[in-house]
Order: sequence, then C-alpha cells, then structure tokens
Amino acid sequence: QVQLVESGGGLVQGGGSLRLSCAASGSIFSINTMGWFRQAPGKQRELVAFINTGGTTNYADSVKGRFHISRDNAKNTVDLQMNSLKPEDTAVYYCNAFLKTTSGRSYSDYWGKGTLVTVSS
Repeated sequence: QVQLVESGGGLVQGGGSLRLSCAASGSIFSINTMGWFRQAPGKQRELVAFINTGGTTNYADSVKGRFHISRDNAKNTVDLQMNSLKPEDTAVYYCNAFLKTTSGRSYSDYWGKGTLVTVSS
C-alpha cells in the first residue's frame, strides 16, 4: 500500500503565497518523478510542475517564474512553493508520484486525494 498525503492548501488573496507539501509513504521501492497537477472546476486536470530524482524540473508555462518545486529524496516528500498567486490558480492540487512498490514489477502513477487552493481577487 502506498499513500500520498497533501497539505498546505487554503484561501489566499491574489498576490499572496502558499506552500503545498506532499509525503509519500508505504511499500515504496523507488520513486522516479514527483509532481503536482491541478484541476479547476469544469476543466481537465493539468500538469503544474514535476521534478525527477536528480532535481531536474519542468513547469507549466502558466506558473513559470511564480512556482517552485522541490523534493527531499530521503523523506519521499515534494513541496510546491506558490508565489504571486492569481485567481486563475484556484483549483484542487494533486500530488503525483511515479514509483515502484516493493512488490511491483514496474513503475506506476500514484495520486494523493488533493488539496483545495482558492485565490481571491
């Protein structure tokens, strides 16, 4: 069993900051990439940012320069620092990990339950 648990969501005014955290736990053998996706009401889930084991990052164009993703490989955690937040950043944010379990044969995607971020104008 693998669990991804997010924390740090909430309500913030436009221009403000929030930090999301995600911890992966359970029967984990190895984690490849970790990242964050988001889904706004009435829209499809979209990639926000991801980071691989070596620290290489990738950001959606809409958040470049405002969001920063970081990871602690030893603790199996990934954080998302969100600055200069805009109302259009309002969404449920989901943590993702592409990992292999101790009993698995290959890597698979695992998801957290999501945390709501609401940015007021």
